[in-house]
Amino acid sequence: MLPKTGDVLRVTKAASVQFVQPMLFRVIRVHDWQTYDGWAWLDGYQLNATGDAVERRSIFVQLQGLRPGFVTRTARTGSRVPVSASA
Repeated sequence: MLPKTGDVLRVTKAASVQFVQPMLFRVIRVHDWQTYDGWAWLDGYQLNATGDAVERRSIFVQLQGLRPGFVTRTARTGSRVPVSASA
């Protein structure tokens, strides 16, 4: 599945060996550049656990290794909800 603008992803070494430390990533854009089959260049923001952007990045990932990401909305409830472009 190709990510969409606003998607929050959990990026791990399943997506690329460079991500030994997993990270949350909010997609800004998926480039239409020609790459290896099943791989893509993504522009977006690396997020902290509460969903705040900490760094803008461009990453090259294997699409099959991407997972939905979750951030904590409120410290009081501790509930975890998916964050998308509509949130």
